[in-house]
Amino acid sequence: MKIASILENTKIEKRISITPDIAKKYIDLGFEVALSENYGAHLGFNDQSYLDLGVKVFKNENEVIDGSDIIVQLGLLSDEKNLLIKENQTLIGILNPYQNMNKINNLNKKNINIFSLELLPRITRAQSMDILSSQANLAGYKAVIESFANFEKAIPMMMTAAGTVPAAKVLVVGAGVAGLQAIATAKRMGAIVFATDVRMASKEQVESLGGKFLIVDEEAMKEAETSGGYAKEMTEEYKKKEQEVIKKHISDQDIVITTALIPGRPAPRLVTAEMVKSMRTGAVIVDLAAEMGGNCELTKRNEVFDADGVKIVGYDNLPGELPKDASTLFAKNLLNFLSSHFNSETKKLELDWEDETVKNTLVTKGGNIVSEIVKGVS
Repeated sequence: MKIASILENTKIEKRISITPDIAKKYIDLGFEVALSENYGAHLGFNDQSYLDLGVKVFKNENEVIDGSDIIVQLGLLSDEKNLLIKENQTLIGILNPYQNMNKINNLNKKNINIFSLELLPRITRAQSMDILSSQANLAGYKAVIESFANFEKAIPMMMTAAGTVPAAKVLVVGAGVAGLQAIATAKRMGAIVFATDVRMASKEQVESLGGKFLIVDEEAMKEAETSGGYAKEMTEEYKKKEQEVIKKHISDQDIVITTALIPGRPAPRLVTAEMVKSMRTGAVIVDLAAEMGGNCELTKRNEVFDADGVKIVGYDNLPGELPKDASTLFAKNLLNFLSSHFNSETKKLELDWEDETVKNTLVTKGGNIVSEIVKGVS
């Protein structure tokens, strides 16, 4: 069984799907691995490091794809490269079907099985495959680093003979994986950290990291989590209360990091232009929801925007700014997904279509959109 991957446009996406150590694990399982030339060179993985393991490296991308059973890519390829994918192949990655339905529909005409691993259920068995958590951890860390780089003051409290420099105050909105990592990173750097989340269950996690949790509506927050472990979309009444809490605290913050996302829907608008105006000059907002419209009303995607002295950072691929670590984690998540369905005796992928990890991530099969999650929002 042949597994393949071709190089992304490294100006847009530097992460890769198969690192040398993971290529070796695929080969040990019984896979044949095919990659495009210079696949990992930009990360320090030259072609020879793959060839020495038994990987086949091709200059022509069509040769990589041709005859492959499984194609693994971090995201959907360009329309031009998607033409290389053949009928009845299987495509696996972080494919964001909510925003890419045109590409998904075009690929579906080739009877391709498409798996989008960000749709994995939040169950114990799927933790080692959880690409969202591994990438969100890096995003939360990098968000803090970006905020500090744009903040022109010290972060920890400093006591000197000339006086005391106060610690920076950081507000994290959304205490999922990215938010919790942001809290932990900011706290380690000496900041005073506040956080809020729609799920009451996150209060204990925030406080265990040294953050101060801001409660919006305790009763509503107890019912704010789906059975899959994700935050629900809240009522308009709750959203108004949440904005009041943020409005009350935001003017006293030096840095605000927003991480609130709802799968398949535009990001909730949590920080208004009026709130930004109330913030002190030199404050920084990092909006991790920029790709989905932003949690901040003034966010400009992939820009650092100066709103009358408040910098708003809207980069939409912060894990991609740490490409070597992000690739290592993503490649391992992919391997864990595939190996859990691989029969080492027959050397074939044997999918149980009713298995939760398969059923939840399968977007297309046999020329049909089969994902109920995707159909519900497309």
